[in-house]
Amino acid sequence: MPAQLISGTQLSQHLREDIARRAAALTAQGKQPGLAVILVGEDPASQVYVRNKVKACGDAGFHSVLEKYDATMAQADLLARIDALNRDPAIHGILVQMPLPKHIDANKVIEAISTRKDVDGFSVLSAGELMTGLPGFRPCTPYGCMKMIESTGVPIKGKHAVVIGRSNTVGKPMALLLLQANATVTICHSNTPDLALHTRQADIVVAAVGRRNTLTADMVKPGAIVIDVGMNRDDQGKLCGDVDFSAVQQVAGWITPVPGGVGPMTITMLLVNTLESAERI
Repeated sequence: MPAQLISGTQLSQHLREDIARRAAALTAQGKQPGLAVILVGEDPASQVYVRNKVKACGDAGFHSVLEKYDATMAQADLLARIDALNRDPAIHGILVQMPLPKHIDANKVIEAISTRKDVDGFSVLSAGELMTGLPGFRPCTPYGCMKMIESTGVPIKGKHAVVIGRSNTVGKPMALLLLQANATVTICHSNTPDLALHTRQADIVVAAVGRRNTLTADMVKPGAIVIDVGMNRDDQGKLCGDVDFSAVQQVAGWITPVPGGVGPMTITMLLVNTLESAERI
């Protein structure tokens, strides 16, 4: 029997209804949740991501500010703009869309954002809070992946989870979140000699490497939960993930599609982080 689909579109819709209710209650108290989004340059993919984030804010009843700057913007000017937003009481979350032009140090930009408004969860402090189990902002993509796993109703406690990928934005925080949920976690990457050896033992697999067909049907334990974070193009130019979806669907118990899987959840968790920031500031 084919795997059950974990629809990020449906789950995010359900979550956003609750977000909108909470935002309306805050707004009625005179504190509308506010997100500032900064885009430097004209990267086509970034423009799409930014547009979707701003639209999601409007749909949820948030106040949003979109600031677009030329790719030639000086780093000092960007840092000054972030400083101003840090001090703006109407803004509860600041997001600087990556990637940035090469002359701008992304790490300096991330660290310039107030920890109270780091709704992307990328700062060193946010990473440290996650590492030590303290409350704080969780990176949106792995946070969304956790919600999708939880939506299956399958307990994470005691399960063996394999994360393919070790990036600071997805792989590492994903592993930590699974560990916090009492899974036994294995992290695999480009230098793992026998990837299939690990994935065949996994009850949960999160594929986040950015290379299509990284996970094939023969690499999956029957009944496993498979979360596909990848965003690639196939030979026909259509969006696809890191997982050989049609084949793996015949083996896994649960699987996320691409598109319509992790993507909508990433934006939804950005809204959750911004809302929670507004509720506590």
